[in-house]
Amino acid sequence: MKERILIGVAWPYANGPLHLGHIAGAYLPADIFARYHRLKGNEVLMVSGSDQHGTPILIRAGQESRSPQEIVSKYHQQFLDCWQKLGISFDLFTTTGTQNHAQVVHDIFLTLLNKGYLYKDRALQAYCPECRRFLPDRYLEGVCPYCGFSEARGDECDHCGRPLNPSELKDLHCVLCGSSPRFESSEHFFLRLSAFQDRLKEWVATQSHWRKNVAGTTWKFLNEGLKDRAITRDMNWGVSVPQSGFEEKRIYVWFEAVIGYLSASKEWAKLHHDEQAWKCFWEGDAKSFYFVGKDNIFFHTIVWPAMLMGYGGLNLPYDVPANEFLTIEGKRLSTSRNWAVWLPDYLERYDPDSLRYILSVNMPDTADSDFSWREFVRRNNNELVATYGNLVHRVLSFAYRNFDGAVPSPGELDSQSEALFHKMEIMLNEVGKLLYHCKFKEAIKEAMSLAQETNRYLDDQAPWRTIKENRQASARSIYTAISSLSALKTALYPFLPFSSEKLHSLLGFEGSLIDNGWRFQLPAEGQKLCQPQPLFSKLDEDVADRESSQLGSICNW
Repeated sequence: MKERILIGVAWPYANGPLHLGHIAGAYLPADIFARYHRLKGNEVLMVSGSDQHGTPILIRAGQESRSPQEIVSKYHQQFLDCWQKLGISFDLFTTTGTQNHAQVVHDIFLTLLNKGYLYKDRALQAYCPECRRFLPDRYLEGVCPYCGFSEARGDECDHCGRPLNPSELKDLHCVLCGSSPRFESSEHFFLRLSAFQDRLKEWVATQSHWRKNVAGTTWKFLNEGLKDRAITRDMNWGVSVPQSGFEEKRIYVWFEAVIGYLSASKEWAKLHHDEQAWKCFWEGDAKSFYFVGKDNIFFHTIVWPAMLMGYGGLNLPYDVPANEFLTIEGKRLSTSRNWAVWLPDYLERYDPDSLRYILSVNMPDTADSDFSWREFVRRNNNELVATYGNLVHRVLSFAYRNFDGAVPSPGELDSQSEALFHKMEIMLNEVGKLLYHCKFKEAIKEAMSLAQETNRYLDDQAPWRTIKENRQASARSIYTAISSLSALKTALYPFLPFSSEKLHSLLGFEGSLIDNGWRFQLPAEGQKLCQPQPLFSKLDEDVADRESSQLGSICNW
């Protein structure tokens, strides 16, 4: 029976290029999950978009003396280019700047207001006398009162992940001029988050399939007690507030950005000329998965579910498989210090599947993980090239050369060949289970274990020797190895889509790999093979030193 799967992916601020932390944290795992479910024949809708209303856009616009919209347009297009090159297969990647998004945000705002979940109150907001303006929270920095991190923002601490109000920070200062702001009273709308405390506790208690880090973080906030939060700000960039007297204020980005999952789904439906098509992904037995970094857990397991509860009639998140952080060469990633590997730079020089592989086998799913260029080169050369790529090339080259460019007839299988066929079926089944439960690192390691086993099988069978003594034995072992490659192309497709499609063609299968579905596709005897080509390229050892030396240098972004 087909399943309907909604995949919502974190909305990146359109204020700079994507880096590997973004990819490992949310976009690659979401794409792996989407590709698996599409291959299974399930209906998938994967949506996200550029967050164009976050304060980081205003900061970048001020730095470059450009309009916020110019900044958004530049980086949104760059995001689209990166998704295409890296193979991140969104059904729709839009922006929060569309009229459609504003309409959906207004609908949720007014519905929550009419139901009594929004209310007006006065709040102290930071005003910078030097800049002569109210400061959005991201224009504020100070010391976190909980963990002591010295670069906590006015809305959240990047170190401990706690949501904050600017007045809680110690040594508060304006990031633009460095001066200390004063607090002035201003009227705003608040989300009555405290009203959902008990309902959220009951709901979270039933989510036994959530990752430990997600459940633990969520319970921490619930047990501390939820506080109402302001959802408007004194600024002129963002979605308008649909109430008179609030013309000079905008809806706070943390409130409207999560609504983007719904607005993007509705936009997708309109683009497909069926304005009601979004409903089948938001109602009934459809399951929704939200792929975000651990700093976004609060907004996806507490805030967004509370908003959905208040609105009514839409599914709550089924899972929020949030990843931990990726460090770079053992240090915390820092965009301001250019301690990052920028995705556009990477894609100009290296294979997308190589990056997808290294981030998959080293995914920060249960703990922070580290990316180093030396490890990247090692895994590319020793695992992708030597273990998998070399297996493909030597099997297909041998078959092409010795069996008239076609899949040989195996005859009767021996026990060793039967055992490997059994492992192929077990592997594909196990990888499917792991992917279904969002265990991506385990899944790719399980798939690669078949490549290792097939290499050992070939070493034992030695078809290059038996071809001279027993041609049928050689044919049997090559047919078995080709069958293993066919299982691998399917199991690895969610992780390595480009090379898997290439292998699909090299094996002589027609059409696209995705048309075959998630199943073990046995090659036909006599099936014509294509001229063998390497799947991956070996990297020079000096790549690691050269790339590492660029970290922390002057950023061109």
